[in-house]
Amino acid sequence: MKRVIIIVISVIVLGIIILRLVGNREKVNANKNVSTDLSYVSVDVSPVKRMSLSESLQLVGYLEAYSEINIAAETQGKIISMNAEPGQVKVKGEAIATVDNKLKQLAVQTANVSVSKLKKDLERYENLYKGGTVTEQQLNDVQNSYDNAEIQLEQAQKQLADATIKSPINGIITKKITEKGDYINTGNPIATIIDVTRLKVKLKVSETNVYLLKTGDKAIITTDVYQGVTFEGKISFISPKGDETHNYPVEIEIVNNTKHPLKSGTFVNVTINLPSNTEALYIPRESLQGSINDAKVYVAQDGKAVFRDIVAGSGNNKYIRVISGLKNGEKVITTGQVNLSDGKAIKIINNN
Repeated sequence: MKRVIIIVISVIVLGIIILRLVGNREKVNANKNVSTDLSYVSVDVSPVKRMSLSESLQLVGYLEAYSEINIAAETQGKIISMNAEPGQVKVKGEAIATVDNKLKQLAVQTANVSVSKLKKDLERYENLYKGGTVTEQQLNDVQNSYDNAEIQLEQAQKQLADATIKSPINGIITKKITEKGDYINTGNPIATIIDVTRLKVKLKVSETNVYLLKTGDKAIITTDVYQGVTFEGKISFISPKGDETHNYPVEIEIVNNTKHPLKSGTFVNVTINLPSNTEALYIPRESLQGSINDAKVYVAQDGKAVFRDIVAGSGNNKYIRVISGLKNGEKVITTGQVNLSDGKAIKIINNN
């Protein structure tokens, strides 16, 4: 009997849940089915204007260290000391690691002894030659031996110096590749160091815009990391070759800020102000539908919204240049586009 009662109660509860779900669904569908098929749409419009405007390019790029170097060994052997940890600041010429150099030290000592001996021999033979005791050939032989000994000493000193691996630049260690006790060969990397006192902003600029730029142009850089802080840079490189999508690599050099330090890999916003051009047609940026490369606008015409393809160019944060597709004085719709379709009736509220 208890089992039957439990089953009955469960069925009743399940039925109540189902009824509530159905009721909620009907409410949601009712909200969705509110008709938006109004006889007209209220819009704001703005005329196409002919004017001269200082344009700017708004681009997005990322920061990269001005110099990033894999510090490599210049000799082979066992590492007997290692002085490179990620985050350490190094100055140019500072020792990073030392390779076992005992034999190289002995080679330098041997070469020094040989040079000292041959130097005395050369001085003695020069005196003997002046006295006519030895021939010119004998003097030349001793001179050659002395010169070769000096070359051997220089080579031994170079090999000894190569055993101490030094930082090639001022920078920060970002990666430690080897450890004390490892055996390395010539050319093996032992650590990575970057110089972030200067940074490069790397950009991809379209074919249309890249011809507006030149090296030395100033750029304003901002980042979401430091709200309200601006950094100034200048274009240091414009690639003479674009990629398959007709975008061209461009680099902007920027001096890092000690108060607001930037890191390699950070995304940044770049604004490049262009010189004032001759008069052209412009429309408000908010009237643009789609992208610059596939620009469309709604035009207010005879009480209707006419969807029109246009060819757009660069501009600034407020206006976009019209290359073709619109005439001076025509009115483009700036608000209400979400409810518009081609040929939809409109009512103009504001005519800016």
